[in-house]
Amino acid sequence: MTTDNSYPRRNPTALLSSVSSDSHTWNLVYLELVLAEAGYDVHNLGPCVPDELLIENGRRHRPDLIVISSVNGHGASDGTRLIQRIRADAALAGTPVVIGGKLGTDGTAGAVERERLLLSAGFAAVFEDAADLSPFLAFAAGVHRAVSTATGRIPDEHTERYVTVRM
Repeated sequence: MTTDNSYPRRNPTALLSSVSSDSHTWNLVYLELVLAEAGYDVHNLGPCVPDELLIENGRRHRPDLIVISSVNGHGASDGTRLIQRIRADAALAGTPVVIGGKLGTDGTAGAVERERLLLSAGFAAVFEDAADLSPFLAFAAGVHRAVSTATGRIPDEHTERYVTVRM
């Protein structure tokens, strides 16, 4: 089989951040490594990112996927406000945005309602307190395939590789 090298190699880009109230970094470093292993170029904005700074970076980097991680228990409330601002921005309105982590302070009691709220607010997927990253990795792989198809690039070895990671 002959490959057409006229298309520049382009990995999909992910913008990674916490919500503005979350100062934790370990989750972001971990997800940066997971996304890089899945074939993404990752722009990790770090913790406590104000909404406007995330939106500005989204406009500048034009990510294929935005990943929001929170472990402080305020992900649902902060995430709802953030996704409304992202969806209102013309440059980012169509970008897939996912949120995950500890999204509430009541454990799993309100998880179903939080997921419904976050999806209806505009998130493409919600991954609450997920010890199993398979659903997140499957979602990320789907975005990766879509980007590869849209750019005419033949998927590389990262496209179909899944990493099993347990927390």
